[in-house]
Amino acid sequence: MRILFVEKQIDYEPLGLLYLSSVLRQAGHEVRLAVASDKDPLAVVREWQPAVVGYSVYTGAQGYYRDLNLRIKETANVVSVFGGPHPTYFPEYVGEPGVDAVCIGEAEDAILDLVETVESGRPLTGIKNWWFKRDGGVERNPVRPLENDMDRIAFPDRELLFEKDDFARQSGIKHFITSRGCPYDCTYCFNHALAEVYQGKGKRLRQMSVDRVIEEVRGVQERYPLQFVVFLDDLFIVYADWLEELAEKLPSEVGLPFFCNVRANLVTPQKIELLKRAGCASVGMGLETGDPQVRNEILKRNLSDEQIVEASRLIRDAGIQLLTTNMVGLPGGTLENDFQTLALNHKCKPAYANAFLYQPYPRTELGEYARENGHVEGSLEDIDPSAWERSVLRFSTPEEKRQIENLNKLFALAVEWPWMTGLIRRLIKLPPNSLFRLVYKLWKGYAVKNRIHPYRPSPVEFAQTVRRFMKFD
Repeated sequence: MRILFVEKQIDYEPLGLLYLSSVLRQAGHEVRLAVASDKDPLAVVREWQPAVVGYSVYTGAQGYYRDLNLRIKETANVVSVFGGPHPTYFPEYVGEPGVDAVCIGEAEDAILDLVETVESGRPLTGIKNWWFKRDGGVERNPVRPLENDMDRIAFPDRELLFEKDDFARQSGIKHFITSRGCPYDCTYCFNHALAEVYQGKGKRLRQMSVDRVIEEVRGVQERYPLQFVVFLDDLFIVYADWLEELAEKLPSEVGLPFFCNVRANLVTPQKIELLKRAGCASVGMGLETGDPQVRNEILKRNLSDEQIVEASRLIRDAGIQLLTTNMVGLPGGTLENDFQTLALNHKCKPAYANAFLYQPYPRTELGEYARENGHVEGSLEDIDPSAWERSVLRFSTPEEKRQIENLNKLFALAVEWPWMTGLIRRLIKLPPNSLFRLVYKLWKGYAVKNRIHPYRPSPVEFAQTVRRFMKFD
């Protein structure tokens, strides 16, 4: 049977869809990917005539995919299914016009069950992880247990993307996941909500074996250009014994530099030494805010300034490049709070400081706090999917809000050159403008390319990368 997955645009490998494609193709089904930024998916549906059209939806883009699906449903007889973060936490999305079903949680087994049900001609009912429209109401099925043995999960079907996108195929950077889940309960994150969905149905953090990780990376290395590995795990350094095995095997069996995510309280001299031995070139670490009270009482990060600064020092001293992630415009916060975050970054001295405008995702603890306390303007539909352009929060004055939005675009420059802080205080008083947006993109592109994901692309790949980066939201 034919299944078409639809993406708005490709920033990097959509691994969630690639995992699903692998399961479906192994079962004998035909799978394709349509990328709306390249070709109208409606035209692909007309040409290829799939039986199922699937979308992976994140909050902020739910309206786009709903409207696109309505266009498809008006002209084609397809079963439309929606998965990903937004339907998982907002399964009532199934009530939207044109939506036939939504999937909650991990979908490898769930999508296969649904496709085989459609192929058999049986009614869509009783399939775990799925909510269906039914007789004017909604059929709500429970989630199945999580797969605790990550080594049993099929490798993602990268060819689904690469047969469509030669740029992604030829890129020297490829993305991987070695674990699923996170043991922490930061209030701005969906992890605690996901833990509630799967309570009693599996481990909260599941880790692939080192041998399995190496097998996947080597397989990609043998088939496609690969110069730099990006591990997308929420946290890469939870288990010291796993890191020790990785440091023993990865350099000799793969021998490529990589990026991963860490957390300040997990950073120790031993783990950093193991990361360095394994080939780690750069890490991402969340600072989030420079206000200790907000960080610990509201965000529930449970991290001190001292822990963050010391972890940064250990990383830098090992010769590993540091990317910090930060949020500005937090609920109840002020412009001065955001300059406090800037000051903490000055102490940490990252190679690049990534800043995001906080987005109040409902069903997160912080998102609900923001709404209950009157900090949110607008509705769920107003959330910015890019998280860098505009805030949907209410601040003391429109002027303060405008300055916070401007600061977000100039934040990384102020971290790189602290002497510019005073100048930036004056610049952010200007109206939002295209120059700030251009500066943000140019500096981020330069720093990520040369410091965080350093490798040597061909001139053609470099030009294509720049063109894509400047085009995308």
